[in-house]
Amino acid sequence: MLLPIILVDILQLRNFIGLLYHMTTGSINRSSSIDSKNTVVIDSKSLTIADVFNVAKYGYCVSLSEEAIENIKKGRELVEKFINNGKVVYGINTGFGALCRRTISKENIKQLQKNFLMSHAVGVDEPFSEDVVRGVMLLRINTFASGNCGVRLELVQTLINMLNSGVHPYIPQKGSLGASGDLAPLAHLGLVLIGEGEAYYKSKLYPGKEAMKLAKIQTIEVEAKEGLSITNGTQVMTAVAALTVCEAERAVKTADVIASCTIDALKGSDVPFDKRLHELRPHPGQLKSASNICLAMAGSEIRESHRNCDHVQDAYSIRCVPQVHGATRDTIDYVKNVTNIEINSVTDNPILFPQTEESLSGGNFHGQPIAFAMDYLGR
Repeated sequence: MLLPIILVDILQLRNFIGLLYHMTTGSINRSSSIDSKNTVVIDSKSLTIADVFNVAKYGYCVSLSEEAIENIKKGRELVEKFINNGKVVYGINTGFGALCRRTISKENIKQLQKNFLMSHAVGVDEPFSEDVVRGVMLLRINTFASGNCGVRLELVQTLINMLNSGVHPYIPQKGSLGASGDLAPLAHLGLVLIGEGEAYYKSKLYPGKEAMKLAKIQTIEVEAKEGLSITNGTQVMTAVAALTVCEAERAVKTADVIASCTIDALKGSDVPFDKRLHELRPHPGQLKSASNICLAMAGSEIRESHRNCDHVQDAYSIRCVPQVHGATRDTIDYVKNVTNIEINSVTDNPILFPQTEESLSGGNFHGQPIAFAMDYLGR
């Protein structure tokens, strides 16, 4: 009885392997904003999950678009204008939280921003992996590229230089509640910018200042609003989400191929995957999984060898593969949509609008959208 399973047709096996490769890698490596030098061009609004994956996993470099450079400059000009005109704006020349009514003098603004980073860098436990940290850095750059955060171009370019040179801040995994964004982990990211904290360089952990020196990157001082802007956002949880979505997509595609191999080896029927059945319950994921299995089994000599047998129907676990895999696909697609929105969102506070010269305080830093989506994916 094992002979048909062991002696799988070599051509069919090759087809399965080819399909597996196509289904698990085809959509991951493509990225619309990558040029011939494997560089992702950042403009704050068109970053994709595939871009995040390529930068995080494959070491792609990043650069700013001309539009992003102009936006960053305009945002910073507005910050300077607020300071020079003596306008009181939260996070620029005020205290934080309950101290928001306390005005900060010009000479103390830099110290305030540095203190904010130092006081919030209190994460614990093991650090995030290199790929997650690279994802975090990329998403932070993408947010800054909007110009709505008011940070200097110098700060953004320093962060880009760190990412492209492989300086990866030591960011502990525990410490973020998400209610005010990823304050603690992002503060650890910011420490290395100012020569504090710790960072990996060429897979070795160094004090932040030494890692930057080895990579020939000049550290900076944080100025008005910059300490707050570095820490205020959802980039850590979103980087984790983006990479998890990629892996989940690969897993569900691989599952379809494995199911196809199993069905064929067990001499199962392809009837339960007939398109007509699934059009009567047209969940997108179910239709896709059924189509994948039909594609994988097409031309199988094993299938043809028992097409006219007297077997009425296959086991429940075989017939329901599209329904089970399909529901998983639909869940991943929902989470992917939420993540795609988040990676191109501005999650700072306050948010600046250079066109109208306004600063609006709100709650875009709150992590609830990503938290709910990831809870859903985890189930």
